[in-house]
Amino acid sequence: MQASQTTVDPAEIAKFEAMAAEWWDPEGKFKPLHMLNPCRLDYITGQIAAHYGRDLSKQMPFAGLRILDIGCGGGLLSEPMARLGADVVGADAAEGNLPVARIHAEQSGLPIDYRHTTAEAMAEAGEQFDVVLNMEVIEHVADPQGFLIASQQLLKPGGLLICSTINRNPKSYAVAILGAEVIMRWLPRGTHEWAKFITPVELSDLLQGAGLKHTDSKGFVFNPITWSWSISPTDLSVNYVTASTKAAKT
Repeated sequence: MQASQTTVDPAEIAKFEAMAAEWWDPEGKFKPLHMLNPCRLDYITGQIAAHYGRDLSKQMPFAGLRILDIGCGGGLLSEPMARLGADVVGADAAEGNLPVARIHAEQSGLPIDYRHTTAEAMAEAGEQFDVVLNMEVIEHVADPQGFLIASQQLLKPGGLLICSTINRNPKSYAVAILGAEVIMRWLPRGTHEWAKFITPVELSDLLQGAGLKHTDSKGFVFNPITWSWSISPTDLSVNYVTASTKAAKT
């Protein structure tokens, strides 16, 4: 299986470059991600710790692991991974995001390797990682299957891919588009396209088609009463996350 030359959608990149300066403003255009981030991190760190037998109560539990945060944006996930001791590469096709990410990492004293590149270019160059984080990106690419093939190629044998996206159903349209973009105005209108959302069954098929073994799925559920997110083992109706593995060498 070969990844296509690029799965980047220029129109999607332009949307995020226009918002780049606001990445680290918890009340700005990326407020939904700041609110969701603790849940994302709970899931990610738990999956990595379980997969690689790491103790999260110890200092720098991810030392020795090389992690790629593809579609890293301003570094909201790259920085926590670096703090846990991982060797982190943050890659983004939106060049305007990277100066913000680099400055914030430097101010935080974190040696993160931020690059303006694509998954396909890195795979072609032979880059390999223990973990690939592919969070809220696949619904913005032009070719989801090609993107996952590139992500699989970027994993070392036995490596772990964590991929999150948004389900496609009437509820997700009401919550992710009407709620987040129109009513709450958390995101600029047009940030998401409902037709590009991916159902859990479709994502499982795409992962399998990319040569990955889908091992886990959970939902990220927003409670409007407590104004907080939680991880659900059963409710994948809007935001959800998956873990998949690449076969180890035999």
